[in-house]
Amino acid sequence: MQTLGITGLSKSQVSEMAKDLDTQVEAFRTRPLDEGPYRFVAADALVLKVREHGRVVKIACMVATGINNQGYREILGAAVGSAETKEGWLTFFRDLAARGLSGVELITSDAHAGLVEAAGAVFGGASWQRCRTHYAANLMSVCPKSEWLGVKTLVHSVYTQPNAEDVHEQYQKVLDTVEHRLPAVFAHLEAAREEVLAFTKFPKELWRKVWSNNPN
Repeated sequence: MQTLGITGLSKSQVSEMAKDLDTQVEAFRTRPLDEGPYRFVAADALVLKVREHGRVVKIACMVATGINNQGYREILGAAVGSAETKEGWLTFFRDLAARGLSGVELITSDAHAGLVEAAGAVFGGASWQRCRTHYAANLMSVCPKSEWLGVKTLVHSVYTQPNAEDVHEQYQKVLDTVEHRLPAVFAHLEAAREEVLAFTKFPKELWRKVWSNNPN
């Protein structure tokens, strides 16, 4: 506060400032979602450290970001919980729907089972896009360290193709390349094919905005 030229600040002034901020945050978190329909939504839980009862603890902050009808990303909502759970995501998604979130066609997230199941329960008509960045980390866990650079390069080549048909063809070429040499990698890629390539059902100009939840 001193850097702003304020040399004295009473506890009551701090309290009043906090109350004002609380009001603004609450208004933001409960506002009607009337800039939709939001066809594309990215969801992620951020692990944050907070002070609670005099000690520092970790919490999960669930965040949903949508693309509004002007084409811009918009934070739709945020909620905190002691951990990332299916129940927490279910409550969060239901609140978004109650505030007007509609028209969702694709939800992008990591493979947290509770998140995916909750999203399906609330937004049953939406497809699921498995975040390409999170998926790469999952794939790396089954790949020999000495082979990862080559596998990573192969997988990256999938996302550089000019159209949906070529994306699927390149994905198959990657599978053919690793099938016999790296069976665990092959099995992982084969099982994830549908959710990793869900973005190809939409126009190419949107791919970069929907194949990852990294903006969160």
